[in-house]
Amino acid sequence: MSDSDMHQEAADLLASIPYFAQVDAQTLSAIAGSATRRSYTADQVVLLEGEPSSGLFVVQEGWLKSVKTSPEGREQVLRVVGPGDVFNAIGALASPTNPGTVITLEPATVWILQRENLLRLLEEHTGLAWMVIQALAERVQQLMSQVEDLSLRSVEARLARLILEEATGESFIRQRWDTQAEMAARLGTVLDVLNRALRRLAADGIIKVERHRILILDQEQLAAIADLDT
Repeated sequence: MSDSDMHQEAADLLASIPYFAQVDAQTLSAIAGSATRRSYTADQVVLLEGEPSSGLFVVQEGWLKSVKTSPEGREQVLRVVGPGDVFNAIGALASPTNPGTVITLEPATVWILQRENLLRLLEEHTGLAWMVIQALAERVQQLMSQVEDLSLRSVEARLARLILEEATGESFIRQRWDTQAEMAARLGTVLDVLNRALRRLAADGIIKVERHRILILDQEQLAAIADLDT
């Protein structure tokens, strides 16, 4: 791929992201010209917690997870990101180091906007600054909701909410990388506890677990578990 093609590819991707909705075409082209494209294999570390932040990352292809790991090696997934998502905004804007570790769940391609370039753009474009502030506020709300779930809701309730939030119609299609071990990490639990929760919901006729999907048989009851089991 030629440099001009890569430049246009980056510009097209950035133009589709709300962060850059208020940025004019000329500035967007300049941002794209300064961006760096990187590709990763599955299960590869993209960012390591505590290392100097290199900038803002935009996902072009693939899925990645942001995690915190306990001294005992237990992993808590903070967020899963896919095509069109942005990550490491806190590291790029508010902290000199990466706040978490990011690992690919499958082969992935990202574009990196260097921290220095991003800070300069925020000074020059108030529209972009407001979009970033809004996105950061939404991320804080998501983290607060996650803390509430982990503190106040049972694994079964967290599982019910995950299925409902990510289902299309009455079917929760699992990505290739979304093993039950990954689901357990996303829910802040361990595999045995997750399996028991799945079996209980299935035994009660609320869901049906298949190899690559979970069918919702009783959406009303599943919603009641997600909302009321605190």
